[in-house]
Amino acid sequence: MTPPNAGKGRPKGVPNKTTALLKDAILKAAQTAGGGGDEGIANYLAERAIDTPGPFLALLGKVLPMQIAGDEDNPVQHIVKIERVIVRPPDRDA
Repeated sequence: MTPPNAGKGRPKGVPNKTTALLKDAILKAAQTAGGGGDEGIANYLAERAIDTPGPFLALLGKVLPMQIAGDEDNPVQHIVKIERVIVRPPDRDA
């Protein structure tokens, strides 16, 4: 006789343990690479934004909200212009 929950798999919304472990390891590595501390991950991502802006902007596009909303007293009317400007990173040898 099989148990009553056999074959149902993981309940909906419960993350896979391997995925959660990998995510934690990636975040810890980014924090360490950025110098540790509370700002470690932000420091690491800031460096990647300068070194490799293409992948960084792709990541940014995934985390930005899909809708832009202003506050009730000053609503957003429309977006006039979005511009991407690529600048050369400062020479780090100086």
